Amino acid sequence: MTALREEVHELGLLEQIAQDPDTTQSTMAGRLGVAVGTVNWYLKRLIAKGYIKVKRAERRKLRYILTPEGLALRAQLTLNYVETSMTLYRHVRQQSRAALAEAQGRGARAIHIAGDGDIADVCRLTCLEQGVPVVSDEGGEGVAVVEVHGQKVTLRQEAGPGRRAAAGD
Repeated sequence: MTALREEVHELGLLEQIAQDPDTTQSTMAGRLGVAVGTVNWYLKRLIAKGYIKVKRAERRKLRYILTPEGLALRAQLTLNYVETSMTLYRHVRQQSRAALAEAQGRGARAIHIAGDGDIADVCRLTCLEQGVPVVSDEGGEGVAVVEVHGQKVTLRQEAGPGRRAAAGD
């Protein structure tokens, strides 16, 4: 598991505990989209490091309490998350602008975005900002296709019959 993913999970747990100290591991797992065992592992780690304390609220119910160190960790993880998100946003905008400039240099008047999710949304916003129409059909004259794969944005180029290659191949 990457360090970034670990930070996101830790931040998610700390946020949920801050909102509801009586939350259950099952509820936390559902909100984070991970297994209960994963939540249990993270909680044990955060407790061992002194970021969370556990008190028994009822016979079978636990209450999780953020320590001052846990509050400081939550603030630091939040800052890291925002910084990482902004770096990614700037990088995707740069890739999108480069793909648009290349498409326009080849005579494209509209863009079809192949892909979905947040990265594709950033591409759409970049097209709108540049005054380039985004169309839902990739066929048609003057329509270039921008492909989104993970965090990578590329301009699709036709490379002979039935073969497609990304820009820069």
